[in-house]
Amino acid sequence: MSSATENGVGGSSNNSREKTYKKTTSSTLKGAIQLGIGYTVGNLTSKPDRDVLMQDFYVVESVFLPSEGSNLTPAHHYPDFRFKTYAPLAFRYFRELFGIKPDDYLYSICKEPLIELSNPGASSSLFFLTSDDEFIIKTVQHKEAEFLQKLLPGYYMNLNQNPRTLLPKFYGLYCVQSGGMNIRVVVMNNVLPRSLKMHYKYDLKGSTYKRRASRKEREKSCPTYKDLDFQDMHEGLYFDTETYNALIKTLQRDCRVLESFKIMDYSLLLGVHVLDQNHRDGNVSGGDGKRPVGQRVLYSTAMESIQGDGKAAEAITTDDTMGGIPARTNRGEKLLIFLGIIDILQSYRFIKKLEHSWKALVYDGDTVSVHRPGFYANRFLKFMSTRVFRKIQTNRYSPSKRTRNSIVPLKSSSQELLSSQKEDKVDERPDRLSGARSLANSLCSTKKLQMLCNCKINSVVFLCCRCDIGSCSTFTLEDSAICLTSEQSTMDMDRDDGSVLDVYLVSVYVYLLWTHLSDL
Repeated sequence: MSSATENGVGGSSNNSREKTYKKTTSSTLKGAIQLGIGYTVGNLTSKPDRDVLMQDFYVVESVFLPSEGSNLTPAHHYPDFRFKTYAPLAFRYFRELFGIKPDDYLYSICKEPLIELSNPGASSSLFFLTSDDEFIIKTVQHKEAEFLQKLLPGYYMNLNQNPRTLLPKFYGLYCVQSGGMNIRVVVMNNVLPRSLKMHYKYDLKGSTYKRRASRKEREKSCPTYKDLDFQDMHEGLYFDTETYNALIKTLQRDCRVLESFKIMDYSLLLGVHVLDQNHRDGNVSGGDGKRPVGQRVLYSTAMESIQGDGKAAEAITTDDTMGGIPARTNRGEKLLIFLGIIDILQSYRFIKKLEHSWKALVYDGDTVSVHRPGFYANRFLKFMSTRVFRKIQTNRYSPSKRTRNSIVPLKSSSQELLSSQKEDKVDERPDRLSGARSLANSLCSTKKLQMLCNCKINSVVFLCCRCDIGSCSTFTLEDSAICLTSEQSTMDMDRDDGSVLDVYLVSVYVYLLWTHLSDL
């Protein structure tokens, strides 16, 4: 997620409250990252462009940056460190695919100090944000970095097939070696623009076991809520049909990719900006007082990720929407939605299988977040497509089952007679029902009624009218546009007095019509 711990989780803190990570202060780590990326990306520009080869995914380049400087590296006031770059040519291709020029990449990361963010998750990762809102830099564990290296060929193929994705967009993988510690970091796209206030933030997995924000998290000015919190606070986010279909289609495609890589325990990071509340507060410029500036990276906004048109990378979102997806609540409040799939570097390896088995013994195994990839993807999609995201329904008349099993309302006198009989008082219904049953049973025993099958007289058509078993009874009266279809079984009719009464009254009606026509 685009956050890091506020109270030194993952390391101790000194007197100035500065966080440490693996015995390295956050200020030292930020400086080393900027120096290392500045050197490696600048050095990469001298290498000619060429197609990415399979061996390029496994290349690791290393450079030593002493504090006094060298012929190749500048001097700095941090401890000596070594900086490693993983798959530099492959990541250069990824950056070019998203329209990131080397100068822009260096300017975003190295020009201004990195901004440290809070981490509401259970991990001890640190998160840094570039000052222009473009990139997130996150520390990752050794297993996660190793898994990303193995993932790169498949990730490369997926991006070539479809760059419009809600999956994280990785722009670089690096390692800072200092004081005998390896600190691995990955550069990704920023999902939630800081210049636009997020009134609600959610980390959603589709599971329910312990999926509620902690008390400590709720006390923050902008907490990150979880699945159970979302169900308590919202009845769903509503989109127009086209946007809903594009969003769900993108999620389905991304989940299919993650399942093929045996990835699970990922989340949907969801930011909700309430437009109506923004106007009431008089906050037009954004969450931090800055004027909203569109992100420059192609496909980096939420709207581009689900329905981008693939035009030039220079396309910039300059309006106040910041590329958010328009939505509304069930009460009609206008919203802007920002979202992306995060934490995809958890594979269903042996330790995760053990974790699921242990939790399944104590709790309902289907509710815990750790699960096999196929089940996880299906549960994730079901939760997102039914509980979180919903389609705005158009007001179309849809007849109910009760209506379909009854006579269509008519203006004829015969139909008005039936309607008036059904609208009598409730206390008279048992007597009427009993009488209708006895009359219908006696009528159904007559030969005339049993012979009504495929008989047409004076535009009156009767088809298989077998009221004695209450099944498949159909008749039409073309002159009065009457059409009845009853598919209720005898058991269903016994449970529904209204439906039983309808069928018996129709039996009487059919018999009277037949008798009248026979006498003509």
